[in-house]
Amino acid sequence: MPSPSAVVCAYSSVGTAALEGLLKAGVEVRALYTYPQGADELWFTPPAAVALAHGIPVHKAPDFNEDSVYAAILAHQPDFLFSFYFREMIQARVLDIPRLGAYNLHGSLLPKYRGRAPLNWVLVKGETETGITLHAMTPKPDDGFIVAQARLPIAWDETALSLTAKAAVAGSELVAGAIPGLVDGSSPRIDQRTLGPSTYFGGRKPADSRLDAAMTVQEAFNQIRAVADPWPNAFLETPLGTVKVAWALPTAESCRAGCFRLTREGLLLGFADGALRIHTLKAQGLRVERPTEQAELLHRLGLAEAPALP
Repeated sequence: MPSPSAVVCAYSSVGTAALEGLLKAGVEVRALYTYPQGADELWFTPPAAVALAHGIPVHKAPDFNEDSVYAAILAHQPDFLFSFYFREMIQARVLDIPRLGAYNLHGSLLPKYRGRAPLNWVLVKGETETGITLHAMTPKPDDGFIVAQARLPIAWDETALSLTAKAAVAGSELVAGAIPGLVDGSSPRIDQRTLGPSTYFGGRKPADSRLDAAMTVQEAFNQIRAVADPWPNAFLETPLGTVKVAWALPTAESCRAGCFRLTREGLLLGFADGALRIHTLKAQGLRVERPTEQAELLHRLGLAEAPALP
């Protein structure tokens, strides 16, 4: 029996891992559609690098839904179309091309956390579990029956980076394991509506990572870990510019809400019900971790005695 063929649309480290899962399962990938890697995204190996290493043609079309892309995919006559963390909604005419269906890999336990940046949002919302889902695509976002899911526990100090690494491993295994059932038609077809109500979150905007004095310590910590390095980081605004909190941890020590407090052990930032101990700050082109550096930065920003948060 010949190997099943596929056209793949993919990006991110999860997209790379899922592509590797397809190749591991013996799928003949006839083309990859992806994006140029941004200067702030060099921390992961892009899907294009894996594709090129396997002799798979790589395309970076400005508009995936344009007529020329449709014609090219039609010419491939793939058995499958896969979307792995692809950034564009795919038109129905393209979804109708593959003989055995079009499937998307989404970073949550659907129907919860439909939409963008699910791995960041579950951290912001303080979830203790999430997952990854392979589902049939429709013209609606993250819609369609589910064929496979994997659950992922979320550690108390999980970051977006560590959770993404978990999702990448799980996604690769999920995709590879699903191929035989998708080929012979034995895969489950689970209606998302039978799994409970859906929730939707849009793409994260810079303002979504702002810290506020009214937050609880847990809410602030969740905000910080959801956008910890290599993401852009949670932040607060000062009269002399933005200060990013790259990492901090809850502490039993006290600090007035909205203020910094320097202690012998380091720097505290107060919230509604307690404080975080700041491990890493970024401001004015500097990354500071030692207490003496943190004290110097606060004096430079005029925050040594003044409230830091609104």
